[in-house]
Amino acid sequence: MSPTSHLPLFGGPRAWSQDDWVASDDRVRGGASQSELTCSASSLIAKFHGTLDIKTLGGAGFASQRTRGDDRKWDLSRYDGIELVVDSSDGKMYTLTLKDEILPKRPDGREQSTISWEYDFRAQGHQTIFIKWSDFRATYRGREKGDAEPLDLKNIKRFSIMIRSFFGDQEGAFALNLVSIAALRTERYLDEPDDQSVDEVFYEKSKEESAQSSGPERRQGWLGWLTSCLL
Repeated sequence: MSPTSHLPLFGGPRAWSQDDWVASDDRVRGGASQSELTCSASSLIAKFHGTLDIKTLGGAGFASQRTRGDDRKWDLSRYDGIELVVDSSDGKMYTLTLKDEILPKRPDGREQSTISWEYDFRAQGHQTIFIKWSDFRATYRGREKGDAEPLDLKNIKRFSIMIRSFFGDQEGAFALNLVSIAALRTERYLDEPDDQSVDEVFYEKSKEESAQSSGPERRQGWLGWLTSCLL
């Protein structure tokens, strides 16, 4: 797929940082699952990993990492969907979730439920997944909500990466290695100039470099400034 516009969100030129993410596991409901998202200056990869427990909650269970900050906002209305680049995976089913509404917390400190827009995926090896907006399904408290208002693409407030048990189908240790998450536009419109955007040129360059050897020379150039991603 040849994108006409490419907006890096996490990873790639916008280095992964653990400061962007926080765990949101089933412990908030009395479960025992746990997750981490780890990265380092010497690697291009963010590792989402941990343990999915299904015994404590009787077959249910989930572990996730979500973006920090209830006041963050991404305007993705100019794009056609999300590009997810996976470096490697354990073959389990994972979920990418978007939210366009974050409500004030309840008196007990727990978050109020809002609609989530979810996409389930299973990756094997290095893989690039393009998720159109229409591929995301609206859910409320884990159940599909067919009458939900359309996702507000001008007001995306949260990204989450999740693994869940699917009522006992998955459990135990898990690991998903991510290269990047980006917004992608795949169509050219009449009001656009013919020349490539800076993002597109950068994207094409990064694909060429990633095809080269995995030795030390691959980490030079634009990849060298991933030092902002702390272990």
